Amino acid sequence: MSELDTIDTWLRDNLAALVGEHRVPAAAVAVSVGDEVVEHAAGVLNLATGVEATTDSLFQIGSITKTWTTTLVMQLVDEGKVDLDCPVRDYLPEFRVADDSASAKITVRHLLSHTSGFEGDYFTDTGRGDDCVEKYVATLATAPQLFAPGTLFSYNNAGYNVLGRLVEKLRGKPYDECLREHLFAPLGLTHAATDPYDAIRFRAALGHLQPTPDAEHEPAPIWALARSNAPAGAMLAMCPRDLLVFARMHLNNGVGPDGSAVLSAASAAAMATRHVEVPSAGLMGDAWGLGWEIFDFGGGTVIGHDGGTIGQAAFLRLVPEHNVAVAVLTNSGSTSFPLYERIVGKVLADLADRELRPLPTPGPLPDDVSRYLGTYRSDAADTEIFRDEDGRIWKRTRFKTAQAEVMPQPDDIELAGFRGDTLVTKTLYHGVHLPHTFVGDDGSGHALFVHTGRADRWVKS
Repeated sequence: MSELDTIDTWLRDNLAALVGEHRVPAAAVAVSVGDEVVEHAAGVLNLATGVEATTDSLFQIGSITKTWTTTLVMQLVDEGKVDLDCPVRDYLPEFRVADDSASAKITVRHLLSHTSGFEGDYFTDTGRGDDCVEKYVATLATAPQLFAPGTLFSYNNAGYNVLGRLVEKLRGKPYDECLREHLFAPLGLTHAATDPYDAIRFRAALGHLQPTPDAEHEPAPIWALARSNAPAGAMLAMCPRDLLVFARMHLNNGVGPDGSAVLSAASAAAMATRHVEVPSAGLMGDAWGLGWEIFDFGGGTVIGHDGGTIGQAAFLRLVPEHNVAVAVLTNSGSTSFPLYERIVGKVLADLADRELRPLPTPGPLPDDVSRYLGTYRSDAADTEIFRDEDGRIWKRTRFKTAQAEVMPQPDDIELAGFRGDTLVTKTLYHGVHLPHTFVGDDGSGHALFVHTGRADRWVKS
């Protein structure tokens, strides 16, 4: 019996129990070694209907879409239509953020590696028409610049919508058509959809939410985010087997299942090459390539990406050295991470000699926390780090603008020490102790940013 056969047996015997143990309504998993693939599913796609999950069921892949958007951009690089180090304005003259100098300097590479420096958590709905991504890009004219382009990593959804518009402009067609023509077709995908109207043809999962951390899951009130955010991960859905077709193309140096080149070997390698270190490594990758996260796990490097939408969470990991890939797709946004750990940890250990990095755990606070205290601001929320009369450190988040109308203001969260300038939540947040890394120096010793994957800038009092 091969090692993949052993994983196949383990998933068949354990997936249903793991789904129940971790309170995930449904999960679908696919694992590949070379061209061999095994797949399993368990649970129900919608708690309101009781429809069972199958291996052909579609789940949203969320921000894993960014690796597909990157692939579309790199195909244009292969064709000589895009230079990664040219300003975005060479292709989209209308692109601008609030800082005129940064607008002119931001390159395609900056967007792909999340180093453009402008604030990027905007999910503006600009309609369902074919011009929605173009309209979205126009709304970024007031987006503030947090740091100079190329100087720091800060995860940026908006930047990927700009990249989607670049693809549209150079291809002369909407983003979803580009996906279908330039990736779905050459990869031979059979169970993939670019939007809800496409997904309804299949057995599709609905996301599930918990009103409170201890509450039971409830079906989400809507299926997808806005179409204008599609290039960043608003609605692409597929079965895990089709997601692994995409992964295996990358593992095979850009060669598709029929032997044709979907992407050049040079572009596939560039996507997986370390471009920038991530300050808040602990949950995200330790570094970022072009599109791909890069994880320094025990035993060596792993590449991949995670995704989350409205009550759905997805995980993709690749180990090029061993030609191994694993995808875990779920319809729970809040309880899926421990399930990911159990399944992906088992697969990587058995098939690729990799050990997941231990999750952050709370420890004693540093002796001096003064450099962390104060208010850190973004357009989405203000975050206050403060000390109470007992010397404990707390995080208080206050959502702003439209987000405050649809999301309850969260309770204060106590922070504990972890290592260096990183603190973690003392209680679990979506199944983990969320790291907060304090980055930079204003010249007097105070941190410039609190970094949770996104950088929020300190506001001097």
